[in-house]
Amino acid sequence: MYRISNIYVLAAFGTIGGALFGFDVSSMSAWIGVDTYTDYFGNPNSNLQGGITASMSAGSFAGSIAAGWLSDYLGRRGSLMIASLVWIVGAMVQCSAQNVTHLVAGRVVSGLAVGVTSSQTCVYLSELAPARIRGRVVGIQQWAIEWGILIMYLIAYGCVVGVSGAAAFRICWGIQAVPGLILFIALFFFPESPRWLASKERWEEALDVLALIHGKGNRNDPVVQVEFEEVQEAARVAHQAKDVSFFSLFGPRIWKRTACGMSVQMWQQLLGGNVAMYYVVYIFEMAGMTGNTTLWSSAIQYVIFLVTTGVMLPFIDRIGRRTLLLSGSVLCMIVHFIIAGVMASHGHAVSSVNGNANLTWEIKGSAGMTVIAFSYIFTGIYGFTWAPTGWIYASEVFPLQYRAKGVGLSASANWIFNFALAYFVAPAFHNIQWKTYIIFGVFCCVMTFHVFFTYPETVGRSLEEIDMVFDTDVKPWKTNQIENTFGAEIERKEGKINEVDASHEEVV
Repeated sequence: MYRISNIYVLAAFGTIGGALFGFDVSSMSAWIGVDTYTDYFGNPNSNLQGGITASMSAGSFAGSIAAGWLSDYLGRRGSLMIASLVWIVGAMVQCSAQNVTHLVAGRVVSGLAVGVTSSQTCVYLSELAPARIRGRVVGIQQWAIEWGILIMYLIAYGCVVGVSGAAAFRICWGIQAVPGLILFIALFFFPESPRWLASKERWEEALDVLALIHGKGNRNDPVVQVEFEEVQEAARVAHQAKDVSFFSLFGPRIWKRTACGMSVQMWQQLLGGNVAMYYVVYIFEMAGMTGNTTLWSSAIQYVIFLVTTGVMLPFIDRIGRRTLLLSGSVLCMIVHFIIAGVMASHGHAVSSVNGNANLTWEIKGSAGMTVIAFSYIFTGIYGFTWAPTGWIYASEVFPLQYRAKGVGLSASANWIFNFALAYFVAPAFHNIQWKTYIIFGVFCCVMTFHVFFTYPETVGRSLEEIDMVFDTDVKPWKTNQIENTFGAEIERKEGKINEVDASHEEVV
């Protein structure tokens, strides 16, 4: 069977798994302020709406926990195929929802699929991509999430203004099945991960895939040879530690990597992205917007998110992971505190906003426009920094034998905090209003110190070379000074090949 060999084409189709996450995010955010939805489901209060929104994250948490075993048993490609089918079922259940319980069940099923795709797409692409462009390839996962958010939001907007009654949200939620079907079909033409093949001692297949992706089919290409040697060594170590359990991720040599992988996913959520993504309509309603103006203003925010991440991807492997994470947390902290200050000094408590009893704080006029402007700025900073880098970093830090389960566990940290915040933000806007932003600002402050003192630099290194970075005693803030041996080994191989070619020419 024909196999796709271009890494960017693989990333484009593979990261439809990320788009599934984005579809589910905005399939709810667009509807929380629309009468068609609220009337049909009994005008859910802030606690119930938080639960509905968070139900997808609960399913994703369970899916990400199971993803490691599924991926190790069926392969990276096989696990994504199963997830695609589960996603289609979830979309069908949501589309046919008759009440809140029915809707929550559909979102949980969809979440199971997203839990697998959000973790194993990163694993799959990181194991295929060359080290020099791994960041931008894995980062396409986050970009796909943002495409999914925007596309589904625009579909929802079209349904709001163009379709009447319950058919509006049913069409919107049913369309979610389409990208799942596309991903399922595309995966038949994907190669399996060479590192997974090596872990099963399928050496010839592993070398063929490496040659297909990195050497245009040439098994003797220097990059292919170096990659294969490193994969062989990693597989040998992995074989000695087979039947890895989750508990082993907290063993003496691995716990620091697990802490980095899980915490970077946790901090990505606690940075405050949920405020901007799930409840952007609430923010703009508090700032004085109404009706379609609120929906279009929210769409602008999603466009900013998409553009900033897209602009960053070509450069993300030239900038250190630490640089992006640290600058992002500091700048987002400043923005959160500014928004909190403006809302506190220029807003006032109300019984409801535009009839929405879930909102009890209002800020209008120029102050409201300031809040909206800084919401846009926050989204841009998030898109440039933590949004793509959090997924990239978590996919890089684990050795082969721990990678699938490690990234799955890291993604579970993302999803459990995603669940908590999706549930927390709606009641927070109701009960503590502007103080919500103070909480997120404090989180940003804490994560800045955590990243600086515990996260080694991984940019530009092979996955096997990153093992060496973690095993040294070099302080995390000095790890960028460690020599990149992967690049030196490729140069050595190329030199040997050139010498052989020169000798052959002399003989001739």
